[in-house]
Amino acid sequence: MRARNALYDRGILPTKELEGPVISVGNLSVGGSGKTPFVLLLGELLKSRGLKFDIFSRGYGRQTRGVMLVNPGGSARDFGDEPVLMARRLGVPVVVGEDRYEAGRFAEVTFGAQLHLLDDGFQHRALARDFDIVLATPEDARDRLLPAGRLREPLTSLRRADAVVLTSGASPDSFPLEGKLVWRVRRGILPNNVPANPVVFCGIARPQNFLLQLRTAGIEPVAEALFGDHHAYTEQDIRDLLKLRQQSEAGGFVTTEKDAINLGGYLSALEPLAVVPVKMDLVDSANAVDTMLRVVAERHLRT
Repeated sequence: MRARNALYDRGILPTKELEGPVISVGNLSVGGSGKTPFVLLLGELLKSRGLKFDIFSRGYGRQTRGVMLVNPGGSARDFGDEPVLMARRLGVPVVVGEDRYEAGRFAEVTFGAQLHLLDDGFQHRALARDFDIVLATPEDARDRLLPAGRLREPLTSLRRADAVVLTSGASPDSFPLEGKLVWRVRRGILPNNVPANPVVFCGIARPQNFLLQLRTAGIEPVAEALFGDHHAYTEQDIRDLLKLRQQSEAGGFVTTEKDAINLGGYLSALEPLAVVPVKMDLVDSANAVDTMLRVVAERHLRT
């Protein structure tokens, strides 16, 4: 990773540029830092200003290949769970593709050279960007590089970032943040119509965070079923969950928005089921967005 980054830093490995400006949202570790909730938050902030934008993503977990425009009513199998969630929540074009430059070219040909949000883009250095946002968690500060830990690259890589978003109470003293914009977010959930004494199940990177948020909201599960991140639910999983509900005498189920997408056609089989959205708020969001857009405009004008 250090050698690869050095080749990009020296211009030996080339980067490709799109016509429209690119804002990247990424992280240092594998999964669970809140990238998707942050992209949703940033998207809502941009929409509130009347700015047009699109999103491109690799589409992790999909069983298709190539560049595709996400159908908001489509499946995780075709587009990946997070791109479908972003398309549904934001109502903007979301394009998936292993090659993010090709995804961007498709977006520009189809929708014009508007602002682009690059999902999970910090390590995707083949595509030039005008602003790099990196999310950091408390776990990142004390973690190790893959495969011993979850870090994709060392903390020193934060020098490439323009803004570092501290999540889950991460301390600024734990990271090399000199000269960086430091943003803080508050993350919570919006539980509604939750069945009494529910079974909680999810397939996300850090399930304990979701369980803690539920308990903080006064929701105490009578049973839990935890699956791997991006889990694609099967008929056997549904039978197992229904059996668990019966054994624990639960009033129903609780899960996440991402899991609801991965359930697909099995969703109705688990009624009553509460799908709990994640809510993220950016502290001093107006000033943060103003600064970001000013930097993007200045850099993109120079190029």
